[in-house]
Amino acid sequence: QVQLVESGGGLAQAGGSLRLSCAPSGRTAGTFAVGWFRQAPGTEREFVAAISWSGASAYYADSVKGRFTISRDNTKNTAYLQMDSLKPEDTGVYSCAARTYIATRNPSDYAYWGQGTQVTVSS
Repeated sequence: QVQLVESGGGLAQAGGSLRLSCAPSGRTAGTFAVGWFRQAPGTEREFVAAISWSGASAYYADSVKGRFTISRDNTKNTAYLQMDSLKPEDTGVYSCAARTYIATRNPSDYAYWGQGTQVTVSS
């Protein structure tokens, strides 16, 4: 069982930046793709970005393309989501998730999840 822990959420002004991190709570083995998802109150969880295990492939939702960057450092067993040019509509609980091998956009494909971290963007 893989448990993930997110960090780096908080409050930012519109136009500002935040960086989220995602790491397993214990030792892990295997090749895991990582996805970031977010959920605002009263809405369904939505895909934000995903990255393959090697880092060679990355995918973004249209709403964040050009503003957010997903990356990973496998030497530190950590994935990141750099969020720039934040907008109030980016507000929500951001969760990272992991699955073996292939990164996808569908949250149902991911077996392992973190608890989430709150991101609030003020106008």
